[in-house]
Amino acid sequence: MINKVDHIGIAVHSIESALTFYRDVLQLRLLGVEEVSTQQVKVAFLKAGETKIELLEPMSDESAISKFLSKKGEGIHHIALGVDDISARLKELKEKGIPLIDENVRSGAANSNIAFIHPTAGNRVLVELCEKKRGERNES
Repeated sequence: MINKVDHIGIAVHSIESALTFYRDVLQLRLLGVEEVSTQQVKVAFLKAGETKIELLEPMSDESAISKFLSKKGEGIHHIALGVDDISARLKELKEKGIPLIDENVRSGAANSNIAFIHPTAGNRVLVELCEKKRGERNES
């Protein structure tokens, strides 16, 4: 079951530059910045009420975020939905014939398990399933 919108991912060229707006102008609380080397991306999470904003900065030209920025420029990259059992959700989606980018769970930012549903399934919107690992507090 989907239990909430966990975060909205926004692709940016520079987290430091983007923080000027999100942190300083909108006054969203910065929860932290980390590098996810497996995805070649640096991320910053900001608290926005019941959800989070995730700023995504590429760490290399080969990262998916770098390719996204080259094609579409800065802007919304994905919507992440919080789930309790990501493996069960992926299995269910696969059985229903829903196109997936990730057929297996992978590690994501903020110590979570993630998987992406192909944008063709969601009217050209990239949807991420996000499950907090056992024992993790959900900051949103």
